[in-house]
Amino acid sequence: MPQPGDRDPRNDDALVRALNSGDTSAFDSLYYRYRDWAARLAIRFTGNRDDALDVLQETFAYFFRKFPGFVLTARLTTFLYPVVKNLSIAHRRKRERLGTDRSIVDPVAMPETSGTAQRDELLTILGGLPEPQREVLLMRFVDDMSLLEIAEALGIPEGTVKSRIHNAIASLRADPRVKDYFWG
Repeated sequence: MPQPGDRDPRNDDALVRALNSGDTSAFDSLYYRYRDWAARLAIRFTGNRDDALDVLQETFAYFFRKFPGFVLTARLTTFLYPVVKNLSIAHRRKRERLGTDRSIVDPVAMPETSGTAQRDELLTILGGLPEPQREVLLMRFVDDMSLLEIAEALGIPEGTVKSRIHNAIASLRADPRVKDYFWG
């Protein structure tokens, strides 16, 4: 069933302008447009679907409080990424303090058709990358963010993003298990 964000022909800039003018239906459109992306990202960081839903709610509550007066200077995902990440980290830390921490269960959104063994092996391979490399790699190829958007979202130079992606890809190419996924 189509949601308001799917039907709204306005682009993000127009929706932000409308919301700044008091049109709350524009917020609904933005929410439905980005909720699945934000939820997948929250699951990747929290490893827990319940926490991810809490993070999703907190993310959009934070976003709503930015109005009126919010200025969209990049893609909305560039603004939302650090919000989701920081709220997710806070949820993980809270869970750790309470002694209910669970390991990351879904660090990468994988198609359901992938075999369990293949999926587990691919997650293990990606999990072997250093966190900064894995993060930019996923932002680029899973979240489809540009190099500039990644740099802005993480608050690091674009050259650092390029270097981390290059090093991650070099590490993956050197891993003989990866060959099965791309050349097998």
